[in-house]
Parts: sequence; structure tokens; C-alpha cells
Amino acid sequence: MTPERLDVRKTYKLFVGGAFPRSESGRSYPIHDGKGQVLARAARASRKDLREAVRAARAAWRGWSEATASNRGQILYRVAELMEGRADQFAHELAGQGTRRPEREVTAAIDRWVWYAGWSDKVHHVVGTVNPVAGPYFDFTFPEPTGVVGLVAPEQPALLGLVSRLAPIIVSGNTAVVVASEGTPLPAITLAEVLATSDVPGGVVNVLTGHKKELVPWLAGHMDVNAIDLTGVPDHLVPEVEATAAENVKRTIRDGSPDFFSEAAQSPYAVSAFMEMKTVWHPMGA
Repeated sequence: MTPERLDVRKTYKLFVGGAFPRSESGRSYPIHDGKGQVLARAARASRKDLREAVRAARAAWRGWSEATASNRGQILYRVAELMEGRADQFAHELAGQGTRRPEREVTAAIDRWVWYAGWSDKVHHVVGTVNPVAGPYFDFTFPEPTGVVGLVAPEQPALLGLVSRLAPIIVSGNTAVVVASEGTPLPAITLAEVLATSDVPGGVVNVLTGHKKELVPWLAGHMDVNAIDLTGVPDHLVPEVEATAAENVKRTIRDGSPDFFSEAAQSPYAVSAFMEMKTVWHPMGA
């Protein structure tokens, strides 16, 4: 007689510095399926977890920002390849939480990685320029990555919304601390598993799950975070977060695109929104 086998239940953890730690607080919170039943429990990140994620992102920034644009593009394309191989798993997790047409969302997310991978060595030509000046000089303006970027992911679509905001952040050489969708965080952790097995260096992307009202104010106020994407911040928290971010002149970005499936949700200017413009003068003939 074959003994009854128990399912191996997955433990959803954080993703910090290329590793999968549990929250230092030991807390978790329930994730519900489309019928309101408990599907899993996700780690509930703490303020200390957020500090560790920022520290990991800062440590990874120099190496990632100094990689060639072509190399970063190849790495983003590799992420798309690995997601393609786990498309069924992503669709299953999205469907389990009530997402309609999950296969469509997974396909769109994979295609978005490919789209931004192609822009890695081209965006500089779109937003950079040679400025006309009076005098025997060349005057160039070109973009550079801004540093560590906080990303508050949209609640829905949980996977496509996250990828649509994360890809333009990291393709230009920034590193990211992500606060995942609070209600649908499972695809974000599965994406972290893809990143961990791709060529993305540890610390370039760090994923925290938990309650946004706990994490977002600390992310906005962290003095070693250079910019923050507010796309997934609830409307009632936006004024507080913007005021906190202003304390260290942190750049704030919020994508107003209502439809992440549309062409308007992808743009080279979404990349340049997370870059700083640097102007260099050079004497002619030298």
C-alpha cells in the first residue's frame, strides 16, 4: 500500500542581496485566493529588512552601473528567457489569486523585459545631445544612472505592473528595492527566483513583501535611496511620501498609465526618468 503523500508547501521569503532570508521579525501575513481562502503566507518585512535591502542595493550599484549597456541588455534578455521557461508557474500563481487571463499577463511581462533589453544601448542616443555653445568647445549632455531606486509596485496587474516599472529602473544601471504588491505578492517572489538564477548580480534587485503602510514611509525617508517610484503607493499616502522624500531631495516618479497592457506603458523616457543628466565641456581640437 502506497502511503499518502503530503504536499511540499512553499515558504515565500524575502529576496535581499541575492539570498532568500525570512523576515528578521519572524512575521508573515495571509495571502488569499480568488474565493477568499488562505492560499499561502508571505513574509512581512520590517524596517530592518528594508535597511538591509537598501544596503545590498548600494553595495551592488557600482558594479552594475559600470557594466556596459550591451551587457545589461543581454542580462535582461536572459531574464525573459528564464521567465518563458516558468510561464506556467507564473500563470498558476496569478490564476490562484483570481487574475483573469493570467497567460496574457505573463506573456506581456516577458515581452516587456525583451523590449527594455533592446533599449539598453539606445536610450542614451535618444535623451543625450550635443549642445550648441558660443566658443571653441564641444558640450555634451548624456544620462547616467541615479543610484538606488525604491519601487512601490502596483497592486494590479501584480506581475506586469512590477516588470513594467522595474525593467526601466535597472536597465540603465540603477539598483532597486522593491515593495511588492501587498495583495498579490507571490509572482514577485517567483520573479525573484528567476532573477537569482539569471545573470543579474545579487543586490541589483531586492524584493520585500509586507504591508505598504509600514514599509513605504521608511523607504521614502531612507537617506541612501536616491529616487522612488510611487506608482503603487495608495493615493492617500502619496502626499506624506512626497513630503518625506523631499527631505533629501529624493526624485519621485509616478506612472499615470491606466493600462499596463498598452503601448503607452513602455517608453524610453521611462528609463530616462531614473537617470541624471550630466553635461561635459571639451575643447575642440584637443
